[in-house]
Amino acid sequence: MGESRFTTPDLRTAPGAAVRATCRAGSLTGPTPGLARGFVQANLVIVPSDVAFDLLLFCQRNPKPCPLLDVTEPGDFEPKAVAPGADLRTDLPGYRVWRDGQLVDEPTDVRALWRSDLVSFVIGCSFTFEAALLDAGLPVRHIELGVNVPMYVTNLPCRSAGRFAGPLVVSMRPMTPAQAVAATRVCARFSRAHGTPVHFGDPAALGIADPTRPEFGDPVEVRRGEVPVYWACGVTPQAALMQAKLPFAITHKPGHMFLTDLRDVDLEGE
Repeated sequence: MGESRFTTPDLRTAPGAAVRATCRAGSLTGPTPGLARGFVQANLVIVPSDVAFDLLLFCQRNPKPCPLLDVTEPGDFEPKAVAPGADLRTDLPGYRVWRDGQLVDEPTDVRALWRSDLVSFVIGCSFTFEAALLDAGLPVRHIELGVNVPMYVTNLPCRSAGRFAGPLVVSMRPMTPAQAVAATRVCARFSRAHGTPVHFGDPAALGIADPTRPEFGDPVEVRRGEVPVYWACGVTPQAALMQAKLPFAITHKPGHMFLTDLRDVDLEGE
């Protein structure tokens, strides 16, 4: 789990722009839970313009895992609505490159791959509400351990749209049942960051056969008296990309998010 441990504790209290600058300099290549506390974190999906409408429709039909924060014009790598001056080609700590539905590379910079027809989708992330959970005295185990959040592919289908279809992906945070109820109240304020949990308790109900082996991220301990609590996850479009088998696409590396200039409170109540 070496890559998943935080090596830049000063970035936990830095603004989103400082985290982006560190990524752009190539100094941050690990996951971002707990960084730039109070600033909105986001997922990223970049597709050619000929399928951008299909992805837009997929997001609109599946707002729980895919809450849209910004969509760029073709060829534009600046997400003007959420981080003016940022560069989506360099300002994340890790990317994934997809060809024909297969993961072919995980670079830290995609400038060499940029094309004039690429459209970027900036999608809300559950890391955004974690500061509110911590402020409420609720546990966030992966931040406590300094690892990436565990993420699982479920047996729940998303609503399809054009080329895009696939299963819901969820993230998990262990809590006691009472804490899960309190977390539901907290997260209800953040509908554009996945909002309330989709399930808590038996992982088999979501088709998760082995909770100790998440498809993405790192496993975390579910302690005595706790249950796993699951939220819709912005990695869901990556599962849809695999099924769509697009000739080319770029996404964030799971857990390696884009830090915006929005504050968490900017998403409350939306």
